[in-house]
Amino acid sequence: MSEIKLKYLTLSGLEPLVVTPESNFINVGERTNVTGSRKFLRLIKEEKYNEALDVARHQVEGGAQILDVNMDEGMLDGVDAMTTFLNLIASEPDIARIPIMIDSSKWEIIEAGLQVVQGKCVVNSISLKEGEAEFIRQAKLVKRYGAAVIVMAFDEEGQADTYERRIEICERSYNILVNVVKFPPQDIIFDPNIFPVATGMEEHRKNALDFFYATRWIRENLPYANVSGGVSNVSFSFRGNNTVREAMHSSFLFHAIKNGMNLGIVNPTMLEVYDEIDKELLECVEDVLFDRRDDATERLLDFAETVKGQKKETTEQILEWRNDALQDRITHALVKGIDAFIIEDVEEARLVSEKPIEVIEGHLMIGMNVVGDLFGSGKMFLPQVVKSARVMKKAVAYLQPFIEAEKDGKQEFSGKILMATVKGDVHDIGKNIVSVVLGCNNYEIVDLGVMVPPEKIIETAIKEKVDIIGLSGLITPSLDEMAYVSKEMEKKNLNIPLIIGGATTSRAHTSVKIAPNYSDTVVHINDASRAVTVVGNLLQKDNNIYKEQIREEYDKFREQFLKRGRKKEFLSIEEAQKNKFKIDWNSTEIVEPKQLGIQILEDFNITLLEDYIDWSPFFRSWDLHGKYPQILKDEVVGNQALELFKDAQELLKRIFDEKLLKAKAVFGLFPANTINDDDVELYNKFGNIESTFLTLRQQSRKAEGKPNIALADFIAPKESGKQDYIGAFCVSTGFGTEKLAKEFEENHDDYNAIMIKALADRLAEAFAEYLHKEVRTKYWSYASNENLSNEELIKEHYKGIRPAPGYPACPDHLEKQTIWKLLNVKENIGVELTDSLAMWPAASVSGYYFGNPEVRYFGLGKITEDQVKNYARRRGISTEEAKKWLNPNIAD
Repeated sequence: MSEIKLKYLTLSGLEPLVVTPESNFINVGERTNVTGSRKFLRLIKEEKYNEALDVARHQVEGGAQILDVNMDEGMLDGVDAMTTFLNLIASEPDIARIPIMIDSSKWEIIEAGLQVVQGKCVVNSISLKEGEAEFIRQAKLVKRYGAAVIVMAFDEEGQADTYERRIEICERSYNILVNVVKFPPQDIIFDPNIFPVATGMEEHRKNALDFFYATRWIRENLPYANVSGGVSNVSFSFRGNNTVREAMHSSFLFHAIKNGMNLGIVNPTMLEVYDEIDKELLECVEDVLFDRRDDATERLLDFAETVKGQKKETTEQILEWRNDALQDRITHALVKGIDAFIIEDVEEARLVSEKPIEVIEGHLMIGMNVVGDLFGSGKMFLPQVVKSARVMKKAVAYLQPFIEAEKDGKQEFSGKILMATVKGDVHDIGKNIVSVVLGCNNYEIVDLGVMVPPEKIIETAIKEKVDIIGLSGLITPSLDEMAYVSKEMEKKNLNIPLIIGGATTSRAHTSVKIAPNYSDTVVHINDASRAVTVVGNLLQKDNNIYKEQIREEYDKFREQFLKRGRKKEFLSIEEAQKNKFKIDWNSTEIVEPKQLGIQILEDFNITLLEDYIDWSPFFRSWDLHGKYPQILKDEVVGNQALELFKDAQELLKRIFDEKLLKAKAVFGLFPANTINDDDVELYNKFGNIESTFLTLRQQSRKAEGKPNIALADFIAPKESGKQDYIGAFCVSTGFGTEKLAKEFEENHDDYNAIMIKALADRLAEAFAEYLHKEVRTKYWSYASNENLSNEELIKEHYKGIRPAPGYPACPDHLEKQTIWKLLNVKENIGVELTDSLAMWPAASVSGYYFGNPEVRYFGLGKITEDQVKNYARRRGISTEEAKKWLNPNIAD
């Protein structure tokens, strides 16, 4: 057995997995990956961990020999999700019997997984892209935890895309791992990058061939190393044509295994039996894979059209639906979001109906019911539904004068729902999307807009006799506002169900902080598709069982949540300060900014921001999950993502060409020092105190050697005698957004009303990214030689951070007031703060600049009441006021 361990990759869950030359190909199950499975992402976001475990169980039952677990999603606490899920897997023997692959692009998530995983796992992945020092550091930790590792063919210059680059990077990585880190060679798994073929681009012709050759070279020249890869990448050019994709996967896998690939991610449902592939199709596929002829791509494309069974449609064929029956035409227009003919068809329907209201209740609702069914079954996606709503609204607007003229026409709705963004909060994209989706399902929406005070919500709910109240919010103070509304509803003895939604909301907060305040039903939802089901259940005639079930679920969740919270150990604030992040200030290089003081960028050229846009969150805002640009080729949502992206590009071009939005910024760089461990003093050019930033410190008990961090740790303390520096900023691209959105809404175009806000948000984040780069390389110039791609900027590969008040490292929104006073934000660029310290216009970003080489993002986590009192004293406010702003972070 010792000989086997020396030579062969050996992994384990509850049972060992030894990968020998006699082993069949080892298949990795990937459906427990939030970036690859919309269902799994939804379950994790909704904290439905039991259902998420069923996904894992199905993977094991379906033949997966290793289980890939990935929690990389912007709105998830990846560390918490990874540790929670792996701990739950450990208690399920039928799942835990196979090894785990801990998959993340963030090292802190990987390490969190390594600390709790059972057996010997695989880390996915490490690479040389951040240099040898970081590669060695991570590899040593993987070795210390006793795991195997996937090594990507990626170095400081980028991803390997030729045979030569693949073997060069893999050989270099292998030598470092084996000779420097002393990593067991049999525990190394190389991923030499599977890229698409038949793309039409000359440089992609040898993608498959180079992978085969590199795989063979690795197995022959890097003793005991293994080879893995994601097979579905090879067929992305044929998304939507499963016949061709299945053939490509089977052929590629057949030849990759022959060349030495022994592990990989393969969807078994997307594989054809190699011997049963149509011979002509196989020839075309393998001509492409092996680059056997110059016209290989064209021949496969031609053949693909025949097996797909549909040629490109002519204009006449595209409009063939116009020959269908009237109802079919209206349904088609609603499902496809085509508004070009809807007035014409609705008029025809009006002329054959006794009353104009019957067109809405009949023809239009028949079509919208189809939309609702398709959306509910996952066959339509959110952007399509919003386009359907646009068609519906135009049709209803046309019919309205005819209905008014009869004076007795009244549409029968399935229920009336009040929607509001709570007091102090200005964000409404999610609320508007939910309103549109519910409207499409025949619910009447009373939308009160943003910054709605509790008394108006309750007064309107009573006056309009609404059936449900929906509250939305993005910033953390909105959580308290929602809790206050629920208490006021109880005081008024209301019996209207309450729905809670928004980016900062969660099932945990709803069950712990809101549901106990109100006798009627309180439900948390986190996406538009779930809203329809919840509302339908709440408004059914016999809803007592459903309501009681919700109450029991939330009571049980609250009990478990509070029990979990009590298990955590906390240090006193004094102990936490002693365990702070320690920096040797005598050896640390501190760069003095080239330009100190405040600077203003007015009427900035907004077109410069296009290259800095991170598109992944844009798709998430439309409930399409996946990373850009891969999402455009996704098997499930790819077509819809492409269409949405095209529409976004068209509106973005209008924004640029017609100067529809204005971009402004103000920022400042100042001398600074830390005082009293947790506070940062800022000085003017004369050395006088200009302002003081207050920071908060982690208090949960850490593993040995792990510090309790505060942002103040990364600014030189005053007693060190070293002069340090800090920055602050505010950017906005929101000027003009509200006017444009209103114009779209007046034209019954919710689709573009939502689109303009989503694009303004993306541009604001792009502006923050752009300005941070300018500060690093030009104004502060501590990274003057930086040369990063947009992808690297999105992944935060730069030196320094720009944390924002209200976010994990500094959750107190009150620090915005300090920034506003320091930079004269309102006077200089016109961005204001609401009562709850939301920024207006909403498409704005503010925060600090830290430049220390060791600074990093972190989450504060839970803190004790002692620190809250200490913080209140330093800020000069009451403990109750401090609790209001820090509520989600206070340990129960």
